[in-house]
Amino acid sequence: MIPIGHVLRIFYIGLRYRLDTTLADLLARHWLRWLLPATYLPQPKKSSAVRLREALIRLGPIHVKFGQALSTRRDLLPLEFADELAKLQDRVPPFDTLVAIARIESELKSELSALFDTFDKNPIASASLAQVHGATLHDGSPVVVKVIRPDVEDSIVRDIRLLKGVSRFLERVSNIARRLHLVEVIEDYERTILGELDLKLEADNTQKLRMNFAGSPLLYVPRVYMEMTTRDVLVMERISGVPISAVDELRLRKTNLKLLARRGVETFFTQVFTHNFFHADMHPGNIFVDVSNPENPSYIAVDCAIIGKLTPEDQSFIARNIVAFFNRDFGEIARLHAESGWIPDAADTEAFEQVITKLCEPLFQKPLSEISFGQFLLNLFTTAREFHMEVQPQLVLLQKTLLNIEGLGRQLDPDLDLWATAKPFMEEWMKSKYGLLSTIEATLERAPDMLLELPLLPELLVTARRKLNRLDQAVRHHHKQLMVLEETEIRSKRRTIIRRLVGVVLCVGSGILLSSATQASLGIPLIATMAIVGIGGLILVLSR
Repeated sequence: MIPIGHVLRIFYIGLRYRLDTTLADLLARHWLRWLLPATYLPQPKKSSAVRLREALIRLGPIHVKFGQALSTRRDLLPLEFADELAKLQDRVPPFDTLVAIARIESELKSELSALFDTFDKNPIASASLAQVHGATLHDGSPVVVKVIRPDVEDSIVRDIRLLKGVSRFLERVSNIARRLHLVEVIEDYERTILGELDLKLEADNTQKLRMNFAGSPLLYVPRVYMEMTTRDVLVMERISGVPISAVDELRLRKTNLKLLARRGVETFFTQVFTHNFFHADMHPGNIFVDVSNPENPSYIAVDCAIIGKLTPEDQSFIARNIVAFFNRDFGEIARLHAESGWIPDAADTEAFEQVITKLCEPLFQKPLSEISFGQFLLNLFTTAREFHMEVQPQLVLLQKTLLNIEGLGRQLDPDLDLWATAKPFMEEWMKSKYGLLSTIEATLERAPDMLLELPLLPELLVTARRKLNRLDQAVRHHHKQLMVLEETEIRSKRRTIIRRLVGVVLCVGSGILLSSATQASLGIPLIATMAIVGIGGLILVLSR
């Protein structure tokens, strides 16, 4: 059950920052728009994107983190909103160190002095989900101790439940909301943030990434002390490196920045196509540089809570698209989308090819060092969406990670030629996966299975037409059932429209009166009464 006080606070902040104008945009062609204050009150001076960012900050760290996650969905959001939400910073006051120590001792079932030789009571970092303390083990090893904030999961579950209810309602009444896939965005965020709360999962991810790059000159991943790690506490080797964003310090130490930039690109493609296990949160705060040998620098990665993986089909799809982009074969890009089912069969493939050509040709008028692969993927997803392509979450993570890596690489070396770095890698990967030798090896590997199936081939040929007819009949039957379900849903919506209408009228009326009462400095009882009426209306609107 969501506390009324919590809903009241969100309701008030939404009115305070005039988020009703954003709601009015979502309901642009719906009759419910005429019941919103935005239809009658003056437009605020600040843009909707700015006010949304400010409201999320006011609502607290969990909502700030949601805004950060939302900012990565540039395939769904208008650019103005994506750019504004990207400004959100995760600077959260630390929680009480005594609480952190009590949690560590409870989770690891031992006193702090028995666990660590020294423990820094001042946290190194504090974020919306956890904070980090420095410590030293009894053998002298420097470590960091990450502790999940108390009661943070309850707060997240409560907030997400409310966000889902609002999103489902908006998707039912707004075409724009449906196009933005609001419920899908909330569910993606829920999976991501609940995954970040499980430090055992982060530890497992860190260990696997460490194993993948064992002995590699590209990337170092700190050791995890699994015997001292639980769901709420993680103990990990404390690394010593220069933050990737400290470019001036890297230059001062005479670091080979060109090699470092090139290795960043190699690290990304190795993770995605060789290991199929990539660090999907590689922002500057999570990447450091080992400059013990400035001429041979390497990366250090921390915070492996968010990991991306691709299916073999997605790997092939992305790789072939990138190679086609290298070769300026825009027709191949269009064909790949059609053959893989990423755009519907009814879509105009020739029109899609023309749009892709128009999109990509201007890129090749720039120097190679200025061509952005991340921007290419972003534009590709955005354009394909106009042809009703559904972008999967793992590909959004991939695009976000590539944009981060590419941005860092260009910051280190403005003349970085991703073309020269990535093209040989991709061509070699395609050859190893789909070349003649790999095809022969795959055929030989499956030869025993093929021989077992060979006697069944005549029967399959004879019965194929009959099975296809049955399949066609089943499809028609399911289509009829779907039509019946749609009619039932329409009737259900008609039965609930009056209840929701009453709820909206109560929300709008209380919102207008509450805004007027606040500005006129009227009494607290009147403001509280209007707020309670608004909450009652909100419950009517969101209840199923």
